[in-house]
Amino acid sequence: MSDPLPPLAVIPPGMSSLAAYEARAAAHMAADAWAYLQEGTGDDITVAENRAAFDRLRLLPRILADLRGGNTALELFGRCHETPVMLGPVAYHRLAHPEGELATVRAATALGVGMVVSTLASFTMEEIAEAARAAARELGVPVPPLWFQLYLQEDRGFSAELVQRAEAAGYEAVMLTVDASIKRATLTLPAGVEAANLRGMPRHRQTADAGGRILFGTPLADSAPRWSDLEWLRSQTSLPLIVKGVMAAPDALQALSLGVDGLVISNHGGRVLDGMPSALDVLPSIAAATGGKVPLLLDGGVRRGTDVAKALALGASAIMLGRPQIHGLAVAGLAGVAHMLHLLRAELELTMAQLGCPTLADLRPDRLFPQL
Repeated sequence: MSDPLPPLAVIPPGMSSLAAYEARAAAHMAADAWAYLQEGTGDDITVAENRAAFDRLRLLPRILADLRGGNTALELFGRCHETPVMLGPVAYHRLAHPEGELATVRAATALGVGMVVSTLASFTMEEIAEAARAAARELGVPVPPLWFQLYLQEDRGFSAELVQRAEAAGYEAVMLTVDASIKRATLTLPAGVEAANLRGMPRHRQTADAGGRILFGTPLADSAPRWSDLEWLRSQTSLPLIVKGVMAAPDALQALSLGVDGLVISNHGGRVLDGMPSALDVLPSIAAATGGKVPLLLDGGVRRGTDVAKALALGASAIMLGRPQIHGLAVAGLAGVAHMLHLLRAELELTMAQLGCPTLADLRPDRLFPQL
């Protein structure tokens, strides 16, 4: 088995789409790290469904629209985003590039794109925030919105400490992931890669005990987040609180009743339970149930600007990118991530123009076929 190629210093020829980055990235990552990134669980039915849902949906252009003053800007939690695209939380960026999340956040800063930093980042949240501020000073641009993604720890005191650190470091929202507290561990981290934010924090072992228990009755299951934990977390911070991993309207409504400020419609990229529907397919029911009370974000399968337009037409406020940021990072580091983001925004603007939608608010169900 050959060693992975080093990241390139410049964008290679032929990188004209996110798919091109994905095709090239495998050669730049160790085989086990690539498998960890790309694979879902089971037979990868949900991974395939995430893409198929976008491909099934057709777009219906409207002609002769006035595109003057067109833009892709939106406001989320009091901050202006230049585009309805954020980098979602992905663990261990150093699996793809030595500079890991530091390179990723510098690219996000250059493109004015918000980033959600994972609890399992391979640099600390403080280091990543400082890298964003340094890049913003160097480029003379604003620091992009930075949010912190939280996996609740078995000791809730450590979870509170993580939230306090995020507040102190200047993060503007907390995103609680609720769908992945119980999942298979499939990767042994190589030397030099760790969950930097969790240094010094005890982690329970996800193994069966001597009594023969597999999952139920083990610390892993017993400490899994419950609705009471969400209520507790709401009391721990005044930052906007977003829940990631919502796939059913009743759960969305219960989260809102506990004071949640936003929801991420997500099946965790097909990584936790095979056989789930795509996030795109359940989005309309959740949008109808919540009635615009809070922003809805979506992730899972987004690879084209047309995908972004489809998600927004069905009720999403914005989308989050997961795997594509690692593809760009593995191929060409900071430049690869920045170029990938530029490609997606350019595709979105072209799509909006062809649909006769100068603003995001114009992306409505009547731009889809059959009309929804």
